[in-house]
Order: sequence, then C-alpha cells, then structure tokens
Amino acid sequence: MASNLPNHGIGQSQPSEIHAREQAEKQGQSIGANVIRREGREKTTGEARYLDDYPSTGVWVGGTIRTTLPACKVNAINFDPSFDWKSVAVVTAKDIPGPNCIPLLIEDQPALVDGISRHPDEPVVLIAAPDKETLGHALKACTLDCEELPAIHDLDDSLNCKVKLHGDDNVFKRITIKRGDAASAMQSAAHVLEGEYTFGAQEQLYIEPQGMQAVWSDAGVHLIGSMQCPYYVVKGIAKLLGLEPAQVRVQQSTTGGGFGGKEDYPSVIAAHAALLARKSAHPVRLTYDRVEDIRATPKRHPGRVRIKSGFDQNAKLVALEIDCVLDGGAYCTLSPVVLSRGAIHAGGPYDCPNTEILARAVATNSPPHGAFRGFGAPQTIYAIETHMDVCAKKLGVDGIDLRRRNLVRANGVLCTGQNVGDDAWAEEALDTALQRSRFYEKREAYAAMNRIASSSTEKENFKRRGIGLALFHHGAGFTGIGEVRLASIVSIRGNSDGTVTLLCSQTEIGQGTRTILAQTAADGLGIPVEWVLTEDPDTKDAPNSGPTVASRTAMVVGGLFYTCGQMLRAEVEKRVGRSLATADVLRVAIAEIAAKEELKVSHQYKQPSDMHWDEDTYQGDAYAAYGWACYVAEVEVDTLTGEVKLLDFTAVQEVGRVINPIFAYGQIEGGVAQGLGWAILENVVYKDGRVQNPTMTDYIVPTSKDTPKIDVIFLEHPHHRAPHGAKGIGELPMDGPAPAVVNALRDALGVSFTHIPVIPEIILPALEGAE
Repeated sequence: MASNLPNHGIGQSQPSEIHAREQAEKQGQSIGANVIRREGREKTTGEARYLDDYPSTGVWVGGTIRTTLPACKVNAINFDPSFDWKSVAVVTAKDIPGPNCIPLLIEDQPALVDGISRHPDEPVVLIAAPDKETLGHALKACTLDCEELPAIHDLDDSLNCKVKLHGDDNVFKRITIKRGDAASAMQSAAHVLEGEYTFGAQEQLYIEPQGMQAVWSDAGVHLIGSMQCPYYVVKGIAKLLGLEPAQVRVQQSTTGGGFGGKEDYPSVIAAHAALLARKSAHPVRLTYDRVEDIRATPKRHPGRVRIKSGFDQNAKLVALEIDCVLDGGAYCTLSPVVLSRGAIHAGGPYDCPNTEILARAVATNSPPHGAFRGFGAPQTIYAIETHMDVCAKKLGVDGIDLRRRNLVRANGVLCTGQNVGDDAWAEEALDTALQRSRFYEKREAYAAMNRIASSSTEKENFKRRGIGLALFHHGAGFTGIGEVRLASIVSIRGNSDGTVTLLCSQTEIGQGTRTILAQTAADGLGIPVEWVLTEDPDTKDAPNSGPTVASRTAMVVGGLFYTCGQMLRAEVEKRVGRSLATADVLRVAIAEIAAKEELKVSHQYKQPSDMHWDEDTYQGDAYAAYGWACYVAEVEVDTLTGEVKLLDFTAVQEVGRVINPIFAYGQIEGGVAQGLGWAILENVVYKDGRVQNPTMTDYIVPTSKDTPKIDVIFLEHPHHRAPHGAKGIGELPMDGPAPAVVNALRDALGVSFTHIPVIPEIILPALEGAE
C-alpha cells in the first residue's frame, strides 16, 4: 500500500488510503490510524511542564566555569576574596565522592577537569547560588590560571599522532569490513575511479537546551530533566556519586527535542547538578543558555570518506575500497557506535562482490562529537551517493542506470555479507521516485533552461536549475548484537477501571513515542487505544526498555508491546478460565482482577533465531530490517550570489508498516529539513577547536521559507521480524537530502562539490574555477 503527501506540511492522503484507515478504525485497529497525539493538548495549551516550568521556590541555580583553550593544564583556580563565597556552593574535582569519570562505552571522560583539559569549554568548576544574580557575580569572581598545551585538530595530524590523546594511535575505534577480495578485483577492473568527500559538523539545535534538576536525600539522588535515555543517566553517574544504581532515580520532564543530542550528554549535566545539590544541601537546577549549549555539547561527527571504485566494461561494480575517518573529539563518548553504523552503510544499497571498508574514529582537541539523527549513516551515504554520480559522468553513463545495474535486489548481499532475502525495495523506491518527481522530464527541461540562460547577459538569466537523487537504505534498531545486549523489557499493568498502563523507559521527545506505543499495545491486546495509558519514564517504576535512539522505538519496543498486549490478554483469559470475545468483556475482566490483585505482564527482547552476527569480523545480519528510500531534490542556484533555492523535494521510503500516518509524515518532513540544512546552510565554524558561531544569529538553519514542498510517499511491506510489521523511520530521512542536493547542484552547474555544507563561499570560487 502506498500513501502520499502532495502538499508541504500535513497534506491529503489518497482516497483509497483514507478508506483503508477508516476501515481499520471501525474494526478497532489502531495501527495505521491517525490517532491523536497523547501529549498534544498539554503542549498546545502550555500545560506541559518542561524543566523550567517546575516550581523554583527553594531551588538553587547552577553554573559552570569552563576552559577556553584547545588543550591546557589548569594550574590554579582563583577565587576573588572580595566575593562572599559562603553564600554559594562550589564544586571542583576534589569534591567528587567516587571516580572522576562518566562511563559510557569506555571510561575516559572526567566529570570535571582535574589538571589537564583536552578541549575548549571543558568544565572545571561548578557553582550553585540561591538566585541568578548571585550566581552571575560568583561566576565572574572565579577565574582559571591555565598553561596552554600542544593540540591537534586535523584528522591526519591525529592519525600520525602529532600529539597523543588516546592510547598509542589516537584511534577510539577501528572497523574493517571485508567481502571478497577487493584489492585483486580492483587490479582487474576496466575502470578505477577515486574520490574524496568531506563533511562538517552539525548542531542538533533542539528547541529546549540541556537542563537537569537534582534533589539529594538520605535515599540517594532524584534527577528530573530533559533527556532521551533515563537509564544511561543512572549508569553514567551512580559510581561517580558513590551510590548504588538503585539510589539514583531519574525522571524525564517534557523534553523539547533531542535528535541524539540528549542521548549521552544528560549524564554530564546530571552529574554536575547532583554534585551541586550534594554540596549545597539544596535542590539545584542547572540549565544551559543557547551559547553554552552549542559550544559545550556534542554534534554530528565531521570527517572524510575516500572511495576507490572498480567497474567492469558494463559499468558493473566489481570492487569497492572505502576509507572513512570521523573526528571523535577529545573523548570517546558514542564515537564507536556512530562509526559502526557509518561503516556498515558506506557501501550503499549496492551488491558489490568485493568490498573492503576501513573506518576509524580519531581523537582531536575539540569537544566530543556524538549522536545526531542517522549517526554515521548520513556521512557515508552522502559520500557513496555523491560518488555514484561522479562515476556515472566519468563513465559516460546515466546516474540512474548506474545505480540500477548495481543495486541490491531480492536475495542480494550487502557489504557485511547479509542476505537481504525478500526485504529488498531499493528498485521500487527508485522507480516510484522517478515517476512521482517526473525526473527525466524535469532534467531535460532544466538543461534546456540552463542552455538558454548561459547564452544570455540579462540579470534574470544568471540562475541555473538542476535535479538530483540519492538511493539509500537504513538499518533499523541497534547494530549487530546491540539489541541482545540491551535485553529490553516492557511491562503492561492492568488497572481497576479496566484500562491498562504501559511501563517502559522510552521517552517522548516530540516524535510521538507515547502515542505509537499505545497503538501497538492496543492492537496486541485487542482494545481501543483510548483504554491504554502512557506516562513519562521514571526509573522508579519503568523497566529498562533501552534508549530512545536508532529508530528502535517503533520497531523494537513497539513490537515488544504488541506481543506483551497479546500476553496480557492470554493472562486475563487464563485467570478467568474462558475466552473473552470482545474488548468490552476483556475490560470488565481486567477491572475485576486488578481490583483484587496485581495484574502485570512483562516481555523481554529476544533476538530472532534467523539473525546471526559476528562482532569481531563485522559479518552477518547487521540489522533485523532495513528501510529503503529514494530522494529527489530540485534546486535553483543564483550564479551571482551563490545562493541556493530549493524548489521541490520528493521523498519515497519503504518502512514496513506505517503506525501513525501523520506522525510518519512529520518524521520524514523534519528529517528532510535537517538534511537540507546540513547540505547547504549549517556551517559549524571552529577555531582552535572552539565553536565561533554559537548563536542562532550566526548558525543558520532552514526556516519554513527555506524548506520546499516535500512530497512524501510511503511504501509498506510488513516485515516478518517485527510482530506488527513496522520498521524504524526516524533516522532514515536524514540520510538522503544531502547527496540528492549535491547531485542536483552538479546537474545545475556542471561542477562536482565534494564538501558539505555547500555554502555560497564554496559555490562562487568553484564557478570561477569552472569558467
């Protein structure tokens, strides 16, 4: 079943689709219906409580003293004696009761600098005060005496160990993926083409900056704040605070966006708030303003990808050698996870029999880079899809035809050796996108317009138009055995009024988590979605269902709730000793049981028996399922100013099964907008490792005026490894916009751009060089 969104924003679906969904609702099915957003009313009316909406009476405010140099030794912390330091609480590394480390994948990042600082804006001193005015005076009265140390910011300087920052080689993670014999196949290839593709960092720019509030008591510490992964916070700070995990209670407040930026960093700010609460003996709220947030927190990894590709006489790929290097920043944080996904997607949706991929994440003296929607895949997909168009031009073949000759089809094999079986929809996505966008027709029309414009001297004819596409896939869920390690658990509790409550640690960050999980549980249980209650996570009650990342919420956790709903129905029928034919009868039975005794069922993730993965060789089933997509971008370039205008955008994706159409449209539109921003606008400017444009005046993101009409089309082929057939979609739309835009720019200008963002400062010199 295909659906579409012909207008920018929430458009109209096809009549057949509307009818199908109306029928689903009449039959009591929630999956596939436009169920109203659970928290929508509260957010619309202002009743939703973000962290700064919580009562502040008696709550102290916190602030941070940070380094400014790329690398330095902190020789002294100076406290102005004219300030009344008894009026505030001050925390330094010596006040940390446990190890000075915030563990994530490895234990290398200190909570506070104790001697050596490895990047600008690294925290050294924390201060809490009864009010903002006093805090401001205290922050000005504390200064650092620092001695600058040698630093590195270049990838090759890091690889060559010009300064040693991590281990013996500055490499946080090294991954090698081999299929066949790429070196031998390359030697016999008819055509060998090489390219280098680079990309800058990208700021998540969530609506609500980072923030956390801590309350210390004899029982431990209670934290509430803006986050994606409550149990990451528990793991990240318990040992540091000298507490057992059970003594750390983490509660999510309404969260204004995350996009990966609130995956790992909330552990840092939670540790700081907790240390201040412990020292001051008061509740402490620590929130960042926009400048501090942009400068101090992780961003998308910048880096480069070098591709060497071998083709036979028929333009069929016979060999691929890919070298990917990501800038991890000063500490490891999530770089291995990002690198892993990037490496696995580096070969694109192509069946190349001989592939070798070398991927490394290296240390530099920048703040750590981390997760951002797509995490790794957008970087390498941008490279391979840009490279395919470059190769097509050099080979003298059409870029569409080159892709079609090489794409993976049913029972095809990806670079990890994973046989995709019948889950191969790249060609359907390609055909749908070509037809929907009228690709060939527009390409010819734009070429004709450009020929006329190039022969004219009129000002209005200094504009050129182009159209380009990107074909890609994206794995849903954690990589390899990641889901096995998480061993996610969900629970459903029956209530005395016949409703049920979902218990899990998945967070609502604007993407619709609470609603879609209610939909999956309702259909598994066989009751109306209105009878399913959801809550923001609180580790006091919620089991650990894993982090809200990696496009796993709908597919993995939604699938767990679907099965858990079936289990709860079976449990109720077992207790009453009969089959319950209707939802009304089931609700009465739930109410009667729950009024007398606890009625609660839990379900834990188990790896599908047909999935196999070797973590050492990176061979096997990297993901339970892939989403497949083809995106088409249309651009207009002003050759006088270098400005790029996005004219139209077509986004076709196969996602298994759409749970909530309106939410799904929103996910695609939002991801496309972020991808377009990374492609042509969002330029993080570093100097000596420090962000130089940390405001929304200087860091430019797409507005509604910059975003074109986005035509969203879903292809649905329910997947057998999820009980409800759904795949993840949240990460996928970030992958395609950048290469599609770069390829459209090449079509418009005849110039190959190999770095993003492609800003006017890059376009104009390139045009002068071409002339």
